[in-house]
Amino acid sequence: MKLIGSVTSPYVRKVRVVLAEKKLDYVFELENVWSADTKISATNPLGKVPCLVMEDGSAMYDSRVIAEYLDTLTPVCKLLPANSRDRANVKVWEALADGVGDAAVLAYLERTQRPAELQSQAWIERQMGKVRNGLQVMSDNLGEQPFCMGIHYTLADVAVGCVLGWLLLRFPAIEWRGEHPNLARLFDKLSERQSFKDTVPVIAS
Repeated sequence: MKLIGSVTSPYVRKVRVVLAEKKLDYVFELENVWSADTKISATNPLGKVPCLVMEDGSAMYDSRVIAEYLDTLTPVCKLLPANSRDRANVKVWEALADGVGDAAVLAYLERTQRPAELQSQAWIERQMGKVRNGLQVMSDNLGEQPFCMGIHYTLADVAVGCVLGWLLLRFPAIEWRGEHPNLARLFDKLSERQSFKDTVPVIAS
């Protein structure tokens, strides 16, 4: 398999963590979708990463679809429960984490990709409001549990850990560690896993 993506995207990192946890071999192909010469549309018509290219040449996209598929390939480190309600709860956690990421990415792009005179502070604040609300719900739902789903490490933790890592990278001024110490404890615990250590997002020099 070949994974097309970037080293900063929280969604690509989520898939890379899943691949590492499942101990699956793959080729990682870097792609900058914002570059004028990007070729991502040849594999993903939506022009987004991650994109997983299968052995037969077919492509799979959207990190949630890819992660769920990868979890079926091997019984190693099952990340999605078999029980339908627990499985749905994990997917809700994932949707929440990805939604926080979606809003933060939109705010980041507004601040960095548009000329200052064309930026909408109202739009940025609307998106950051979603980020704050999402972080609060994550914290409330996590409570004092060791992991999002209680005592079991799941895809929910992967998704939450990746978006928190991205916020540290792109929005270091957000004080989520101080405001939500339980999320900070979870993040620190996840950061000790080899799959997270090997996929730390970096900004190219």
